[in-house]
Amino acid sequence: MASSVEHLIVSELTTAAEVLQRFMNDPTNVQAIATAADYMVQAIRAQGKIMACGNGGSYCDALHFVEELTGRYRQDRPALPAVLLGDAAHLTCVGNDYGFEYVFSRAVEALGQPGDVLVAISTSGNSANVLRAAESAQKKGIRVIGLTGKDGGQLAQMADIALIVPYQGYADRIQEVHIKVIHLWIALIERQLGYTSLQQ
Repeated sequence: MASSVEHLIVSELTTAAEVLQRFMNDPTNVQAIATAADYMVQAIRAQGKIMACGNGGSYCDALHFVEELTGRYRQDRPALPAVLLGDAAHLTCVGNDYGFEYVFSRAVEALGQPGDVLVAISTSGNSANVLRAAESAQKKGIRVIGLTGKDGGQLAQMADIALIVPYQGYADRIQEVHIKVIHLWIALIERQLGYTSLQQ
């Protein structure tokens, strides 16, 4: 007989698979992933860059995306231009002087250029600092790609492309799909730039 721990493990994995399956079964999500990758490739080819931001676990996902673009993913290739918004000094400086809701928008104002892409990550779609970053990006002619969850929140309405994980429970379940999307983007970007194929 399986133990309660084993039941918990199987239940968690089953729920994760169901959320991913639901997301994957929506053809608009598949197309949106591809279009978002196209936008990022266009930015790179035009000497632009990808910027990414989020809070907490979403900050870590943004960091993960950026480090695999500037470093490597599955195999060696040239570094790709990507910037994580919000190093510790910037966060504490802007948070102290202007307020936490401005920590990402100030970075967009400082670093963003027309033709860049902002990947804005918020599992609720309502993180004030992420929304302000999206606003600043729009003002500068920067495309906004939103990674969000639940009903998409305000971010889904602001983004040029919004990928919404339709799950009303804990944020970690949404983040599990977000990291899959991020890995797909890297693979698609590398493929379109001619560095790799999509072989497993």
